Amino acid sequence: MKNEISLAIDRYDRHFPFFDGTLDIPKSISLTVIQAGETSSQRDGAHRHKRMLQDKEFDAAEVSFSSFIMAKARGLPFTAIPAFPRRLFSQTQMYVATDSDITRPALLSGKRIGLQSFQTTLAVLAKGDLAHEYGVDLKSVTWVTRANETVKFEPKPGWNIEYVAADADLGMMLADGYIDALFFSRAPSTLETGSVRRLFPDPKKACAEFFSRNRFFPIMHVIAIKDAVIKENPDLPSLLLNLYGQAKSIAETYMDDPGWSQLSWARMAREEQTKLLSADTWPVGLTDNRPNIERFIGYSLNQELIDRQLKPEELFHESVIQS
Repeated sequence: MKNEISLAIDRYDRHFPFFDGTLDIPKSISLTVIQAGETSSQRDGAHRHKRMLQDKEFDAAEVSFSSFIMAKARGLPFTAIPAFPRRLFSQTQMYVATDSDITRPALLSGKRIGLQSFQTTLAVLAKGDLAHEYGVDLKSVTWVTRANETVKFEPKPGWNIEYVAADADLGMMLADGYIDALFFSRAPSTLETGSVRRLFPDPKKACAEFFSRNRFFPIMHVIAIKDAVIKENPDLPSLLLNLYGQAKSIAETYMDDPGWSQLSWARMAREEQTKLLSADTWPVGLTDNRPNIERFIGYSLNQELIDRQLKPEELFHESVIQS
């Protein structure tokens, strides 16, 4: 009899193989793939991170890397595999008002910066980069954040955090001057109206420079599995990691066809990226992602979201730590 496993993920191009039947799924499991968004609703709803980490609704799910690290540090019953469905450079996700005189990260010292939540992975990454890459004292900033945290925590003394309504429009708050900058994992609607711009005049160059210094494309999400499910299915972590390797290989072929995407120059954009970054930006496994993981754990510790320096091996199931 097959073991029934539910996997909640978003519908990215690298996840298409999970939805279209092109994966070679082992006969030992019956995989139900749930299309669930986080901030936006997909076929099977939204709020995937809370549904997994708070409600334990799924057997396995794509969740915030930051919230997962916090969950592990607090002993919550989840374990991950080193498969990372979402990545972003913070340099593309920092916004200021169009008429702002803020032209570089160092000028954000002492300012008011909006966040989706204090622990959102993009927020932790952008804050960490602001300090580590650009030398800004994070405690000099007032962090204006929506009251919507996946893993509950009490900020340590010294942090200036101001909460606004969970449904507040941070893009409009930036355009109206209530905040000086916004670190956001989506493009705010005000970007298209012209009232908001990206902080970096040439964000692509800033990303390439970050990659040249650090040699990784920062992780946003990870695949978490409930410990109880692993206990009943000890082969599941390695099986899922293998499926992610398959999906990566399949997805990498999509833009071999220059007409695959609705974007007119998608294939040329991939060629340009290869010239700028010249490396695999989506590696699967612990070995190739270790510096990326260690940097983010350090950011979480520096921002006092966790109380000790976790080792990368503590995040992942023992069957996949040699990957």
